[in-house]
Amino acid sequence: MRYLPKSPAERQQMLSAIGAKSIDELFECIPERYRLREALKLPAAHSEAEVISYFKDRAKENSFGYASFLGAGVYNHLRSVITDTILLRGEFLTSYTPYQAEITQGTLQAIFEFQTLMCQLTGQEVANASMYDGSTATTEAVLMAERLTGRRRVLVAKSLHPEYRDVLKTYAKNSGLTVEEISYGTNGKLDGKALQATLKDDVAAVVVQSPNFFGVIEDIAADADAVHGAGALLVVAIAEGVSLGALKPPAEADIVAMEGQSFGLAPSYGGPFVGVIASRDKFVRQMPGRLAGQTTDTEGRRGFVLTLATREQHIRREKATSNICTNQALCALAATVHLTLLGKEGLREMAHQNLSKARFALSELEKIPGVKRKFDAPFFNEFTIELPRSARMVNAELLKEKIVGPLSLGSLYPELTKTALVCVTETTTRAEIERFASALRRALDQPL
Repeated sequence: MRYLPKSPAERQQMLSAIGAKSIDELFECIPERYRLREALKLPAAHSEAEVISYFKDRAKENSFGYASFLGAGVYNHLRSVITDTILLRGEFLTSYTPYQAEITQGTLQAIFEFQTLMCQLTGQEVANASMYDGSTATTEAVLMAERLTGRRRVLVAKSLHPEYRDVLKTYAKNSGLTVEEISYGTNGKLDGKALQATLKDDVAAVVVQSPNFFGVIEDIAADADAVHGAGALLVVAIAEGVSLGALKPPAEADIVAMEGQSFGLAPSYGGPFVGVIASRDKFVRQMPGRLAGQTTDTEGRRGFVLTLATREQHIRREKATSNICTNQALCALAATVHLTLLGKEGLREMAHQNLSKARFALSELEKIPGVKRKFDAPFFNEFTIELPRSARMVNAELLKEKIVGPLSLGSLYPELTKTALVCVTETTTRAEIERFASALRRALDQPL
C-alpha cells in the first residue's frame, strides 16, 4: 500500500466506486494459497542517496571516478530523481515562457511558488520570476539601485565573485556607471574602514557577497548600517544558496541577487542556471524580469496572472527596466521542486552537512606541514588554504591521483598565488577528504 501514490481517502473512494469495501474484498477472487501474507525477503531499505551511491560504485568498477574539491560558484549537491521526472513532463519542458499568460496556469503557478520560496529564503518581501544566472542578477540589481537612487557610482567588494564583477563592468562600460572595488581585510571580509572612506553621497549601491568568494561569511548587518548611512542601497549577492539553510537571511539588504544552481540543478559544465532578484516591496516597480501574482477569477476560483512584465517587448521601450529575454522557467521549476521535496528541515540538514564536512576537511588539511588557513573567519562549505608552493603545481600532481583539486586563486588575485579555494559539499565523502589530504601531502613532498 505504501507504494501506491494515493491517499487512504482516495483509495476508499475508488473502492466505493467499484462496490468493494476493502482491498481484501477486491482481491478475494484470488485463491488463498496464492496470496502473499508475509514480507518479501528483501534487503533493508536505503535512501535515494544511498541507492545512487550504490550504482555509482558499480559504475566505478568500469571507470574509476574523480573526487572534486572545486566550487567557486558552481556546486555539486544531491538532487532527487523526482525533480528531473517532473521537468521532463511535456507541459513543462515545452513551456518556454508565459507569453499567453491566461492559458498557462501551471507555469504561472510554478513561478508564483518559486517567488514565494525565494522570499522565504532571502528574508525579502518580493522576488521576481528568475534571471539568467547569479552574475546577471547581480548586475541587474545594481542597475535597479541606480534607477532607484538616481546615482551613478557603485562600490563593489573585491571578494565578490570575479566573474560577477566582470559582467558588471561590461554593463557599466556603456551605461555611464562608475564601478570601484573595495578591498578585503586580513580576515577575508569586506574592509569596513576602506568602505567608510569611500562612501559618499553619490554612491548608488554597495555590492557584497556572503558567503563571499573566499567562502567567508560577511557581517551584513554592519555593512547595511554603513551603506544606509550614506543613503545608498545594499545589494547582497549569494552564489551558494544552500548556505541559507544555516545562515540568517540577509533581510537587512535592500536587494538580494542569488544564483539558484544549488537547488536541484546539476553543474552541467557551467549551465544553464537560474538567477534570482528579491527586494523590498516598495522597489518592485524597478525590478527587472517578470512577476506572477495570485488572484481569483469571476467565479471566485484561485488563479494566477502575470502581474508585472518589465521587458521592453511588453511595455514602452523608454520605460523598460530590463531586456532579459527568458525567465529560465524550467530551471526555476527545478529549484521549486527541489526545495519543496527538501522542506525546511531537509535544507537545514543539507546545510549542516556541508558545514561539518568542510570543517572536517580543514582540520585534516591543517595537519599537513606547510598548509595553513588563509582567512580566520567563519565560513560555510568553502575555505581558503595557503600552500608552501604554487597551487597550480599542486593541482597538477593531484590530478594524477584522480583528484580535481581546489581552485588556484593566483590568476584571479595576484596577491594570492599560493592560495587555493577548497570546496566540500554533502556529496563529498569522508574517504574522499582523507584521500585528498594524503594526496596533497605527497604532492607537497615532491621536489621542486
